[in-house]
Amino acid sequence: MNRQLMKTHIPKSQENLQTIENLLKTFAIQPFQNDGEHHFSIKEIKPESQMPSLFDKEVIINAYKEGTFIFVGLKNSAELIREYVLYHRGRTIDGSIQNDATTESFIYNTIKPKSEKNNNRFVHSLYENVRKDDISCCGRYLSIKEISDVLAPQTAVPYAMPVGFTVSIPLDDLLIFSAFSEYPNSLFGDLKIKFKINPSAFVFCQVDPIQSMAKYYTINKDELLSSGQDKLKDIDLFFRNWSLTFQYTNMYTQIGCTADLITGIRAEELTPSGLKNLVCDIKPVTVSVRNYIITAVTANMCGYKASETCLNRVCQFYSNRPFVVPAQRIESWVFPSAASSAGIKTTQNIPLSHVIDTCLLFPKDARHVTCYENPCYFDMQINIMNRNFPDFPMNTLNEQFFTMQLQANNLDNIFEACDEYEDSLA
Repeated sequence: MNRQLMKTHIPKSQENLQTIENLLKTFAIQPFQNDGEHHFSIKEIKPESQMPSLFDKEVIINAYKEGTFIFVGLKNSAELIREYVLYHRGRTIDGSIQNDATTESFIYNTIKPKSEKNNNRFVHSLYENVRKDDISCCGRYLSIKEISDVLAPQTAVPYAMPVGFTVSIPLDDLLIFSAFSEYPNSLFGDLKIKFKINPSAFVFCQVDPIQSMAKYYTINKDELLSSGQDKLKDIDLFFRNWSLTFQYTNMYTQIGCTADLITGIRAEELTPSGLKNLVCDIKPVTVSVRNYIITAVTANMCGYKASETCLNRVCQFYSNRPFVVPAQRIESWVFPSAASSAGIKTTQNIPLSHVIDTCLLFPKDARHVTCYENPCYFDMQINIMNRNFPDFPMNTLNEQFFTMQLQANNLDNIFEACDEYEDSLA
């Protein structure tokens, strides 16, 4: 067990009130100096999930529940579309039918620069933003208290809860429209898109309780101060204890799958005198989509600031001429069987005339659509037409594979990989 000698500087005006805010600002570890005025002690820190504290009202438990969240939403708004087809001037555009648009958007979003999706609300859910309870996301945060209030009167399993949020899908986030922003809208004339929704694309995760509790404390500081100093001390102890015990995983979980979530916070009485333990319940939970309802759809399109005469002339010029906008396309094929310890052998006829990249994905579960983890394989090698790719066996257990993947995706120098992408490869 690790032991440390620590000296904490607390302003004299706050000696009896060690709140989270003060600790975050003034907490410091300095070398041991016995100046005769300060007393130092050796404290053994035990990673326990319980903490002795005194509670006299349920208000403090409700505060914890209101400050602990799970996230439900999309990693990228464009992944909501499962299939789409484009119509131009009443005719179907050849080659525009996409039956696996979710995978297409997932791959396209993976290699997109981080700067383009860092602070786009309703569009991207960058993992490092979600774990910090940031509003820059495409989804909704649900507190334990909110979930408990909705599920309390329900007796039948599975429990149901309505969850609504806004999704904004920029057209150029769809790969076929990657060059759309470079041209005025009138150039295309009557352009329509017909699409279907993929309910399996949703994801969920536990928001980092340390971050969310600190944020909740900051927002509701005045209300908590009115509850008395004991309540603030309880929150402070809970904050420090949780930071040592909660096992946080750096990953989303696909909807329909199971993950460990914080399901409840309660106080258990230890002694007749009133000493209680604050207990955090962590259980495996499966989150699924029962049905979905689209309440409103709006389209916002804007073009260059050109006069009506100019736009009409451009539209007339291209009315009887074919107009092609160069764009990329992603196609995917599913292996007929899962990989095993003996390997996988399959035949795929893939035209390579205009292919620039080939990517192999190995989901751990058939329900995984946008959540992938790096497969821990040893001596992995692909044999195509009696030729091995790469020339030497590749291990996915070390840093070499991570470096190769970053270089293959041009993320080593040009772009900055997001935390979730790095964790999926490392």
